[in-house]
Amino acid sequence: MTGMRTALRALAATAAVLLAVTAHSPSARARPEPKAPEEFVALRSVDPTIIQEMRYTTAHTFMGERVDGYRQPVCLLTRPAARALHLAQRKLLRQGYSLKVYDCYRPQRAVDHFVRWAKDLDDQTMKEEFYPRVAKDRLFEDGYIAEKSGHSRGSTVDLTLVRLPALPTRPYRPGERLTPCFAPKGERFPDNSLDMGTGYDCFDTLSHTDDPRIQGPQRANRQFLKRTLTEVGFVNLPEEWWHFTHRPEVFPDTYFDFPVDRGSVGRP
Repeated sequence: MTGMRTALRALAATAAVLLAVTAHSPSARARPEPKAPEEFVALRSVDPTIIQEMRYTTAHTFMGERVDGYRQPVCLLTRPAARALHLAQRKLLRQGYSLKVYDCYRPQRAVDHFVRWAKDLDDQTMKEEFYPRVAKDRLFEDGYIAEKSGHSRGSTVDLTLVRLPALPTRPYRPGERLTPCFAPKGERFPDNSLDMGTGYDCFDTLSHTDDPRIQGPQRANRQFLKRTLTEVGFVNLPEEWWHFTHRPEVFPDTYFDFPVDRGSVGRP
């Protein structure tokens, strides 16, 4: 019996040592979040006058919830893209307008969240507002959702124009009545921006920048936004009036996954 007790004590001691080693091993500790390369900056550090309404930190998204990886409502971009927006903003302010950004750098984990949501055909929470005329099982085929996004490379931004002085946009209330994103401006979710014919993230062909059905002041507003950004080096995505990429991209082939957080970037 004495030998048995000695053996059991030895086994217990060995197990304790193994547990201690495992607990203190690098693989057992939580891995630190990745940081942005030094080429990234917070837009506010380059131009604090640009309005930021970072939609994906809220529940007012096409998924009806906050998006993975968006920890703080801050716009992060590569430095050349941020500086180009600053140049555009200087011109706009003299004309009585301001840029307003909805989304900037987007981590890969956020794109993965979009993909999981798109595959869940039972979740139709926000359909009436964001994709009323598109079947959810066609979101991939029609190009509204993809497994990679140019936003993750850091030089792409979703934005609009606001006439100054800018009135605040009221917060979205989860569960409120939804209105199609292409409804007349006075009927859809209120936004302090110029009327572009549809709301932001509207999954509909009416969002195509040059859709011929968009005429009058709405078309003029889209062309004003496009012209202003083209002059400072941005290229518009024809399918989305709000989507612009600064060229040449600093990281044309890299998709980052650091979180949208002020702590992800260093000093300007």
